Amino acid sequence: MPNEAIPDFMGELEGEALVRRKILRMNGIKSRHYALDRAQHPTHDVYEMAALAAGRCLDNKAGTFTYLSAGSTNTPMIGPGLSSILHARLARHGIVASPVEINSNSGICTSSAQALVNSFRAVASGDHQEALCIGVEQPSDILKSSVIRPPDDRALFPDHETSSKWFMSVFLRSMLSDGAGAVILRNQPAADRISYRLNWTYSRSFAHEAPLCMSLESRSLLLSQDVAILAKHMKPSVDQLVRGALARHGESLAEYQIVLPHLSSYFFKAYLLDILNEMSGGATVPHWTNLESAGNAGSASIFIMLDEYTRKHPPAHGDKVMLFIPESGQFNFVLVSLTAIHP
Repeated sequence: MPNEAIPDFMGELEGEALVRRKILRMNGIKSRHYALDRAQHPTHDVYEMAALAAGRCLDNKAGTFTYLSAGSTNTPMIGPGLSSILHARLARHGIVASPVEINSNSGICTSSAQALVNSFRAVASGDHQEALCIGVEQPSDILKSSVIRPPDDRALFPDHETSSKWFMSVFLRSMLSDGAGAVILRNQPAADRISYRLNWTYSRSFAHEAPLCMSLESRSLLLSQDVAILAKHMKPSVDQLVRGALARHGESLAEYQIVLPHLSSYFFKAYLLDILNEMSGGATVPHWTNLESAGNAGSASIFIMLDEYTRKHPPAHGDKVMLFIPESGQFNFVLVSLTAIHP
């Protein structure tokens, strides 16, 4: 949907129009996706979106995976876990017909990346030959005007509206998109298409030194983010993360042909690239993102991005690709090193 259609699907809150114009100018997103009709009724639920992504990943054939790992920020049911419900839904779609080991991951933007980390370890250990990993988000279901009830404390911040709790929730309505993505991990490359060898993962939380920035309250389902905390702690955390990962694996960014960063907004693009360019000795680090057209689908974004990049810009055999997934919840980050393998 183009930006102009946001109110048609998400409704309109009092005083929101000006905020939306400002946020859209900053975030650079021009279109997004909603599993929602114009009456604000969901067209799919989280589990169905995830099942459809899994079906596309497996060419709509029954899979032979024995490990199922998934991540999301919010699901209709707190329990059982996301992967438990998905196991049943995938069976309904004919994608699985056997017992599997499951792993459910909660969080915000890194929940699916942590699912990928766990899938990688499951296959690398030899415990499993194949693992299916899914990231899925449906923020429209809790951000639409018929549901969201942000506290209106704007009068307390007449000169700094962005400091209000009202703003911290309302601006996200102009940021987020629904979406799902899936990857299959096997102990050998595919014979008929480009695969990626997963070289290593590096995940670190900096919650010991950074305050809570983004949260979803379980009772009210109010999603909010403090942009001041984000601006203060993002750069030093990313600096520690990337330097730590490269030092641990004895690599440099110059070895990578492309970095695919999950970005919530183009506002942070230059911010992130400055850090990466500093680490590469001032050289420009090649990067690619589909944020402008796909929108910010949270934890699903990195799988959606990798899929579109591979189809539109097929990497050469041996090209190294870095996935960068930041989470501003309380500053958790995941890096994933990949190498393109041609049949």
